[in-house]
Formats: sequence, C-alpha cells, structure tokens
Amino acid sequence: MYFEIVGPITDIETIAVGRAIRQLSRLRRRHGRGRWRKLKGIATVRVVSGELRRAEIHWYEAHGIGRVHHKIKRFLD
Repeated sequence: MYFEIVGPITDIETIAVGRAIRQLSRLRRRHGRGRWRKLKGIATVRVVSGELRRAEIHWYEAHGIGRVHHKIKRFLD
C-alpha cells in the first residue's frame, strides 16, 4: 500500500534495538552500519484514494542515516 505521511508522528515508541531487529543484516547491507532501531508511532496518512486516515506506522532509523522503510501496521479510525 502506498501512502504519504501528513503532519507529525506522535506517541513514538522504540520496539527493538540492534540485534533484536530481524532485518538488521538487510538494513546494514542497503543503508550502512549504524545504531539501528525499530520504532512505531501514530500519524495521519494520505492513502492512494486521497483519503486521510490515522494509522500506526512502523519504521527503522539510525543516527546519521535517518528514517527508512515506513509501513502502515493498522488503521486507527
């Protein structure tokens, strides 16, 4: 599903850090070494149909690399 994040991400929580991340080797191979973390938060997103919805978003981030691989886990409305 393609989407665009509209506005800030709130209620950010860390899910996993370092070796606890299942996709760690793929992240390092594609984006480089770093202190990778998997996070989740709540955001308003615009889906393909143009509709605005609240959703729980998961993504990975590392210092100096930034946020990568955003995905919608579930819609909250």
